Amino acid sequence: MAEHPNAALARQMNDALARGDMQALEGFLADDVIWHEIGRAEPRHGKAELRAAAPGGGAADYKITGTTHDVVANDDHTIVLVEATATRGGKTFTYRTAEIYHIRDGKIAERWAFSDDTAAITAFFA
Repeated sequence: MAEHPNAALARQMNDALARGDMQALEGFLADDVIWHEIGRAEPRHGKAELRAAAPGGGAADYKITGTTHDVVANDDHTIVLVEATATRGGKTFTYRTAEIYHIRDGKIAERWAFSDDTAAITAFFA
């Protein structure tokens, strides 16, 4: 059985993110994407705001890489289980997330992330 197209899209997007390929990442996102981050009260709105906050975008002082553990998808939503490693200020931190994507017209329109230790993630990035 072939993989659902939204599962393939999520795998490709997470691969781009793991490589730090922000240009490729943007190709998977709707222009008006809403990006909810762990430990951040307000989501980021649109590609420009997300780009400005990303590593290499000027505001970020960290790097995150990840390995996709599993993907479950249907026509509207995709859930990706990820093991991520963040590097910041000479320290590393590994954590697991469930990334939930709302897919619209073949693009990620909204993203939520939930982790195994939100308090530790918030402290690491504070």
